[in-house]
Amino acid sequence: MRIAFISDIHGNATALDRVLADINQRNVKKIFVLGDLCFRGPEPQRSLDLVRSLNTEVIKGNADEWVVRGIKEGEVPDSALEMMSKERDWTLSQIEKTSIDYLRNLPTELKLEFGKIKINAYHATPNSLFEVVNPNESDQVIAEKMMDSEADIYIYAHIHKPYIRYINGKCIINIGSVGLPFDGLAKSSYAILEIHEESFRTSIVRVNYDVNKVINQFTESDYPNIEQMKKMLRNAGI
Repeated sequence: MRIAFISDIHGNATALDRVLADINQRNVKKIFVLGDLCFRGPEPQRSLDLVRSLNTEVIKGNADEWVVRGIKEGEVPDSALEMMSKERDWTLSQIEKTSIDYLRNLPTELKLEFGKIKINAYHATPNSLFEVVNPNESDQVIAEKMMDSEADIYIYAHIHKPYIRYINGKCIINIGSVGLPFDGLAKSSYAILEIHEESFRTSIVRVNYDVNKVINQFTESDYPNIEQMKKMLRNAGI
């Protein structure tokens, strides 16, 4: 069985269209979504509509929490708080009330079993929507912060930098970002797991999308942080 994990769409419905089309060509049986659906992109409502049309399990990310209740001091650098709050307010103005209720009620973790393979999936860490665990952390740090269950595979998002590692006989995967990659490669990222009864194969998939189209969407909007978002999209966070 092939299953896909996507996350960090960030209102980039153009990128999500391309990722879903790519998944559709790969005989994937199920898609799981690990949060950050609509904040900081030009099409928040369409992104939410696409995710909800999948009729699948979706968990909450930190940006979804921000849309629901705002950004608190200490959750972002002080210098960014005012502008990101304006971005949050803009996102809120673009989505339906039912979408806010949907985001509010999302769970924060998935525990899945396929055959004898157990998977634990969450947005940032099992205990936080906000904590950052980067690819270059030590095995000990990753094991302590990320691998506190009896799963075989641990999957997370949040940092927008995909990787796959094996620690203490377990696999940990960051699936990167559909809509806002931060690793210098301006291509959407997601993960595929091919699972058999007692074995599995993992892969990170990178997908081209029309970055210039999304930049133009920002340019033609009244989004409050256009130049910064254009730069982030063009340079993939670098």
